[in-house]
Amino acid sequence: MLTRKGKFPAQAKPEAGVILAANPALTAGQGVLAATMDRRTFLKRSGLAAGGGVVASQLPYNMIGSAEAADAVKEKTGVEVKRTVCTHCSVGCAVDAVVENGVWVRQEPVFDSPINLGAHCAKGASVREHGHGEHRLKYPMKLVDGKYRKISWEQALNEVSEKLLAIRKESGPDATYWVGSSKQSNEQAYLMRKFVSFFGTNNMDHQARVCHSTTVAGVANTWGYGAMTNSYNDMQNSKAALYIGSNAAEAHPVSMLHLLHAKENGCKIAVVDPRFTRTAAKADVFSRIRSGTDIPFIWGMLYHIFKNGWEDKDYLKARVHGIDKVKEEVMKWTPDKVQDVTGIPEAEVLKIAEMLAKNKPSTVVWCMGQTQHTVGNANVRAMCILQLVLGNVGVSGGGTNIFRGHDNVQGATDVGPNPDSLPGYYGLAAGSWKHWCAVWGVDYEWVKSQFASQGMMEKSGITVSRWIDGVLEANENIDQDSNIRAVVYWGMAPNSQTRGLEMVEAMKKLDLLVVIDPYPSATAAMSAMMRKDGVYLLPACTQFETSGSRTASNRSLQWGEKVIEPLFESKPDHTIMYAFAKKFGFEKELCKNIAIAKDKQGWDEPVIEDILREINKGCWTIGYTGQSPERLKLHMQNMHTFDVKTLRANGGPCDGEYFGLPWPCYGTPEMKHPGTPNLYDTSKHVMEGGGNFRANFGVEKDGVSLLAEDGSASKGADLQMGYPEFDHVLLKKLGWWDDLTDDEKKLAEGKNWKTDRSGGIQRVVMKVHGCHPFGNAKARAVVWNFPDPVPVHREPMYSPRPDLVEKYPQPADKKAFWRLPTLYKSLQDKVKDISKDFPIVMTSGRLVEYEGGGEETRSNPWLAELQQEMFAEVNPKDANNAGVRNGDYMWVETPSKGRMKLRAQVTERVAPGTVFLPFHFSGWWQGKDMLEYYPEGAAPIVRGESVNQGTTYGYDSVTMMQETKTTLCRVVKA
Repeated sequence: MLTRKGKFPAQAKPEAGVILAANPALTAGQGVLAATMDRRTFLKRSGLAAGGGVVASQLPYNMIGSAEAADAVKEKTGVEVKRTVCTHCSVGCAVDAVVENGVWVRQEPVFDSPINLGAHCAKGASVREHGHGEHRLKYPMKLVDGKYRKISWEQALNEVSEKLLAIRKESGPDATYWVGSSKQSNEQAYLMRKFVSFFGTNNMDHQARVCHSTTVAGVANTWGYGAMTNSYNDMQNSKAALYIGSNAAEAHPVSMLHLLHAKENGCKIAVVDPRFTRTAAKADVFSRIRSGTDIPFIWGMLYHIFKNGWEDKDYLKARVHGIDKVKEEVMKWTPDKVQDVTGIPEAEVLKIAEMLAKNKPSTVVWCMGQTQHTVGNANVRAMCILQLVLGNVGVSGGGTNIFRGHDNVQGATDVGPNPDSLPGYYGLAAGSWKHWCAVWGVDYEWVKSQFASQGMMEKSGITVSRWIDGVLEANENIDQDSNIRAVVYWGMAPNSQTRGLEMVEAMKKLDLLVVIDPYPSATAAMSAMMRKDGVYLLPACTQFETSGSRTASNRSLQWGEKVIEPLFESKPDHTIMYAFAKKFGFEKELCKNIAIAKDKQGWDEPVIEDILREINKGCWTIGYTGQSPERLKLHMQNMHTFDVKTLRANGGPCDGEYFGLPWPCYGTPEMKHPGTPNLYDTSKHVMEGGGNFRANFGVEKDGVSLLAEDGSASKGADLQMGYPEFDHVLLKKLGWWDDLTDDEKKLAEGKNWKTDRSGGIQRVVMKVHGCHPFGNAKARAVVWNFPDPVPVHREPMYSPRPDLVEKYPQPADKKAFWRLPTLYKSLQDKVKDISKDFPIVMTSGRLVEYEGGGEETRSNPWLAELQQEMFAEVNPKDANNAGVRNGDYMWVETPSKGRMKLRAQVTERVAPGTVFLPFHFSGWWQGKDMLEYYPEGAAPIVRGESVNQGTTYGYDSVTMMQETKTTLCRVVKA
């Protein structure tokens, strides 16, 4: 990794997939930008081939020509530098975009950023191309007789709103479904939750459902908050790290810089994965696991930890509830059983367990390899329990480091369009609605009247993983009045969801399908393949064409400046929302506290800063209240003052604050909470970012106290024992009520720390008395409100081991789960012998070149050149059995009748009996290129089969997370 001076420490080398720009002393200077030549001239004169474009874009252009003062350059050439954030993964790399006379001419990574330290991966190095957008959706379009035709914005808004209102009138608001985006800013995602609520439904969701909903549920129900506990930077303090279900070298390349720095300092690394990945290439130990058997492996490690007395007994006694019941389950998993189920020999399990136990603090990292299973929530909780047993939670260098996917999937989850919560994870009960109605300044009864009933207002909506069943399922089996008739895809790729064959059937049956996106996405082609009309494409602009905040995986918020004006006829998401709100008749309610400005075309645009201020007034639960626009902008302007390990500013205008004010940043902005770098850390005062486990599950269970033991409170707290969450009653009992001002008392009366809109309760509890507003309790090793209170292994729905299906079956079917019937054991029993015909496990994952559904990145010419075809990794044994050679076309066929034609990449990275497919592709359908179905000029450069055309049925028992990592297939020579 780069040091602050831009040089490599001894023995350090760049990680695969990471592009390091030149020394900042040469490129950044003292904020001076020299005049430059254009890219074509530079490539020609330098002799670099066009294929080196991604790397060339990061070369020090300002070494060419004489340096001039920045102001003089701007005055002479119209050059400006806009600081923004990469729009791909969740690491949060900062980008300086150089704009000349309104045109984005080049970019540089931000060397002062404590997160990316002047590094970019291939995707980040080429984000400028999205500011040119030759393959963008350029104007509104409508499907007419099977072809997309250009229409005006006025026609699009009128027709779409009329159709949606007609469906609402005929079948109720729940007949519509709204798919939000993890690419929207916090402000846009928040406004969309509010917007859809005012339309009158909870039928909304976004990408997090199908990537980390099991993480949020599992982690939050263990100790309080459902997020990454530490930071990428803090991993530099780790002595051991376990990556399981994560290939960070490709999925989060810049995060590897921090791990490699830790490795230079002696950190031991273990990787457990079905594939030998680029991350595994950096590991001290690599163990190949059978996909879908994470819990037996984790319990296998804990078996050895308990057997050898390596657990942290004092920590468990003081801060953890229910570990004895977990131990009972763990000790059933003897080494022979673990090896039989997982395929990992005892010696390897023991070695990794010992590595984590004897090299503390040790950290664990997981991604979708753990979450996207029918037992995803249990996998997550097992990982949490492992860290609790080792005493690794709430300590620097430890924690559960959950690397999220998209650039704002964390923020969109925190404040955006979730079907089961309001912003800030407030539930759907009347009290939560009344809290937010007070924040919004609207009448609760009016909002209730927008819904079909109060019951539907307080009922979780259908998840994005199952909207297709909301269309196709028999009406009598759905827990709402009507089937879904209209779907609005607002910034998400349909090829990110499973059961693609059934999805196109659902698209065919809809009355209306609307796509709002910078790119037409696979939705445009999939729907045009099935229908002749009833589809609208509306061009949203990218995050580079607007401003706002986004939350990285470590919970730090960063403000992105607007780099350029929206391209073509595209509009910001919040501008489009306001335009539709006017058609629906609730624009005044939507933006009662939000100023409206005019853009250059005269459109009404809600002011982004005001939206964040409204978030600050309501999200007390998770501490999205202290990050005002002014504080965030100040951080972006003073990145150089933040320490690259601790993230804390050392002097300067942000002195003592942590970069990005990582949530929870409690209280009002005026209270100046510094943010929380590592959750649950009792070694710090709460006003220094310290904390403890949340008292969110009551104060006792079965007569046993759930509060933490004496002496385990955060540093300097007036209460050094366990205590419940704070409300007006507890403050009065403790004699702290009079610490509130008279104005604070008025709003705090009858409220708790989550609903007191004055912030007074949080101020008094934290700043005056050093306590945590959410209490001080024990983490839960047993989650009694989940189907499996103690995580247990259950064989995947489509398992290659029918003998194990008998021992470890799926649970019973559910009748009305998230409004829909959901199959478990009945389906598993039906397909338990299907491995005779489909003997190979099919799993999926990421590539460094592409992101998510891939429509955006596969439309980028620099990235398209790097990865030109969809492929599958197949072991030589399986390839030879199928008569397939490296580079041949082959078919991957699945039990759902999916047939994917792709290139064979014959490699021992996967074991016999496993194939790996990247999930970023779309644009082919069962061997046929779908180019004819895209709008003219808006198809991605690279097209290929979607793995989710072939994925099978299967959903997590708590969150409805889809099963993508473990199904069965066969390979056939094409």
